[in-house]
Amino acid sequence: MKPTLLSLFALSFALDASAQTPQPSPATPVAVTLPATPLPHAAATPARRSPKLLEPALHVKGSGDKARPRIALTFDACMGKADERILSVLVGEQIPATIFVTARWLRSNPDTVAIFKAHPDLFELENHGENHVPAIDVPVSVYGIAAAGSTAAVLQEVSGGANAMQTAGLDAPRWFRGSTAKYDLSAIRQIRGMGYRIAGYSVNGDGGSLLGAGVTEKRIGAAKDGDVVIAHINQPTHAAGEGVAKALLSLKRRGVEFVRLSEAEDLGDDETTR
Repeated sequence: MKPTLLSLFALSFALDASAQTPQPSPATPVAVTLPATPLPHAAATPARRSPKLLEPALHVKGSGDKARPRIALTFDACMGKADERILSVLVGEQIPATIFVTARWLRSNPDTVAIFKAHPDLFELENHGENHVPAIDVPVSVYGIAAAGSTAAVLQEVSGGANAMQTAGLDAPRWFRGSTAKYDLSAIRQIRGMGYRIAGYSVNGDGGSLLGAGVTEKRIGAAKDGDVVIAHINQPTHAAGEGVAKALLSLKRRGVEFVRLSEAEDLGDDETTR
């Protein structure tokens, strides 16, 4: 059976999640003596409903010119190292992009951070969170990753990522994209209240970095006027990176106008930008 896109996402995020700090072992169970008479039904705690999870889309204003479509490239740097195959094409071909970095990735990749700083005309770095946990304010699991789980934890994930960026000498971020790119509406409103726009996307370029090179190249290469592409720049051993690099060259040959998110009028779903 061929893997579905959902299973690819689940595996990708599970791989990233495996690098996170292990949780403490559960405490030894304590014996509890049940009452002889069952508690009244009215005393039972009602089950909490799972929130509706949103995966917002984002577009930039197109050029309206078929010969020169306008596309925004965005890359997530979750954990791991930098994919030099992609980075070398971005720098060598002078292709601008918006890079979403976690605090964890920043600490592990000072040399690549220095490259980003050396090319402010190409790269804008934005906030991907502190520990790469989904920015959802209730206790749920997304692709096997436990969400932040409370408003306080969402605050820590977002502000912790921003603080790490400024500690690394980067500009204060204006955009946020959470792990898994899924949110509930109350978390979206909380993050917007912190002054951020939330970066969705319209083209999933690499399926969490787990698609093959050929499929990835085809997906990104088919991007249209106004699309926002998401891919990953932190998986140098995955085949998808080869496809990303080839697609970038193909798009440039097509005459694409590449823009960063700060440079284009945008429209996001679910109250994420306006």
